[in-house]
Amino acid sequence: MHPAIQERVNGLNAMRARCKLATVEMYAMIGKEPPAQKIRYQVVAKGVSAYHVVEIETGKVRGFRFNWKDAINFAQALEARADGVKVTLSQAVQQ
Repeated sequence: MHPAIQERVNGLNAMRARCKLATVEMYAMIGKEPPAQKIRYQVVAKGVSAYHVVEIETGKVRGFRFNWKDAINFAQALEARADGVKVTLSQAVQQ
C-alpha cells in the first residue's frame, strides 16, 4: 500500500477509536448504557450452496463458503475478531 494511503488509513482508524471512546465516556457521564453494537458481517446466499460473508459497512465480501453453517461460523469469528477477541478457526472453516 502506498505510504500516503497507509497514513490516511491509520489516521482514520485512530479517529474511529477516539470516537468510540468519547461515546463510551459520554454515556458514562449521563449514567446510561451505551447502545448495543451493530452487526458488522452478514451472510448472503449467492446461489445453490454458495454464501458470501459481506461486511455491512463497506459492502466488501470478506469470504465465502459453500455450506451455510460454515458461513455463519466464519461471520461470527469475524465479529469476534472485530471485538478484539482472539479466535482461531479450524482448518475446515478456513478453506
